[in-house]
Amino acid sequence: MKNIIYLFIFLLINACSNMKLEDYKDKKPILKLEEYFNGKTIARGVFEDRFGNIKKSFKVFIDGSWDGKYLILKEDFIYDDGTKDYREWKLTKDQNNPNHYSGYADGVIGTASGSVSGNAFNWKYGFKLKVGNSTLNVKFDDWMFLQEDGYLINIAKVKKFGITLGRVILFFEKK
Repeated sequence: MKNIIYLFIFLLINACSNMKLEDYKDKKPILKLEEYFNGKTIARGVFEDRFGNIKKSFKVFIDGSWDGKYLILKEDFIYDDGTKDYREWKLTKDQNNPNHYSGYADGVIGTASGSVSGNAFNWKYGFKLKVGNSTLNVKFDDWMFLQEDGYLINIAKVKKFGITLGRVILFFEKK
């Protein structure tokens, strides 16, 4: 019975935590992805399970380039256990809606999609997440917020079957 109560509380909290991108339209500074990620950026982050336990910490070294059409993000991950990973994102800006982006990278299921408004960016995509020797198909719901000091905060919920498995928390810094 106790587990059912915890599950109900967990689902209720998840149902009530729906942010809306338009709520950030007047927030400053304005986030322009192609400007922020053009050049070198470093991020530090953690993966926290649904119970609040930190399972992994990591750094990401990002080399970004914007050619007027594509934003390419080359990401080198270094995890606290010494493992490394590489991911290359290719994002495009929607010509009909300059606040909307789509993109893909290895491991992404289908096409990632997101929009900016004010200082916020919401980015959603399916992903083949490596967990040990297996792979889980999960969904990421990333929220990024540009701060006055130039830091970019990223909080991403990781879900499977609509249930939050955990979240990724990152802090980006321009180099």
